[in-house]
Amino acid sequence: MTEDEASGLARHDLLRVDPESWARLLAGRRDLDGVPHLAEWARRGWPVITRRRDPGEPADHIPAGLPLPPSAGKRRIGLALPAAAASRFGPVTLESARETAPPAWRPVVDEVLALGREHRLVPHVFGSLLWQALTGLPYLGAGSDLDLLWPVSGRVDPRFLQALARIEAGAPMRLDGEIVLPDGAGINWRELLDAPIGGTVLCKGRESLALRPAASFLAEVTP
Repeated sequence: MTEDEASGLARHDLLRVDPESWARLLAGRRDLDGVPHLAEWARRGWPVITRRRDPGEPADHIPAGLPLPPSAGKRRIGLALPAAAASRFGPVTLESARETAPPAWRPVVDEVLALGREHRLVPHVFGSLLWQALTGLPYLGAGSDLDLLWPVSGRVDPRFLQALARIEAGAPMRLDGEIVLPDGAGINWRELLDAPIGGTVLCKGRESLALRPAASFLAEVTP
């Protein structure tokens, strides 16, 4: 990946790291010696996820990370990758991860997928379901959320948000996640739904945080 390509990454984008670069990275991180699963992570083709940059991290590196499963302490590993070490790894859709979801979740997953089709939106997964689907390691537990990203090309229909809330009300798990704007910034879908008239919502970019008017992201609905 070139530096220009790296500058266009958004939070939650997935990246593959070449195994040689991964080995060099770990060799410089003695604090990660012996941490379960890390030595074989890149060799198995498992990706890392782009995150917000922490203060003091080099501007010419990509801020990324990965979470370990509960059996390994649920530790979140933060990494800074040279652009040349990484390549894009495509998003994982909810539909493709459906069979990884617990059986009790699948009726809700099907409702969410149907809602997405109705509004021409394709939900992507992150969180525990993503990592279990990618690695086969046991990330999901009784208290896990279904974490979803909803990429949009324009304004959001309030009726979509209302329907998503109705699905959550009858679900055995929490439906968490974000509306992902065309510029890659994310807005918590529940905050957008619940914003008062004239209120603002927090937009989270890879390099920025900003409060913006909620109304600017919502489509007008004709009665």
